[in-house]
Amino acid sequence: MQTQERLKPVKDASHLYEVERRARHAERPGFRISELQLSPTQTVPWHFHTSISDTFYVLEGEMRLFLQNPKQDVRLGVGESFVAIAGRPHLVTNAGKTSLTFLILQGVGEYDYVPLV
Repeated sequence: MQTQERLKPVKDASHLYEVERRARHAERPGFRISELQLSPTQTVPWHFHTSISDTFYVLEGEMRLFLQNPKQDVRLGVGESFVAIAGRPHLVTNAGKTSLTFLILQGVGEYDYVPLV
């Protein structure tokens, strides 16, 4: 079993992974709504958030979420959603052959992104 090293939290993770498109639809203290588009080969790497949850809502394509503590493998299609609670490590992948577009509602609390390696 490989141990994971916790890295320092960052306030902006956009430089840590590539996506086809990234947009912010709303932001206020303690809450934000972002839209991401991933190609079939792109992922949002393993990470967690200290005090906020991620609510994923799929607009187009197919999403596959891998989670830890406990381990879970979740597949979402258009119109489906899932919440990764604060502190729970997760990785987001595109499970389809076309682009995946999804919303992420993040809050309530201060945003951070803690990468895992």
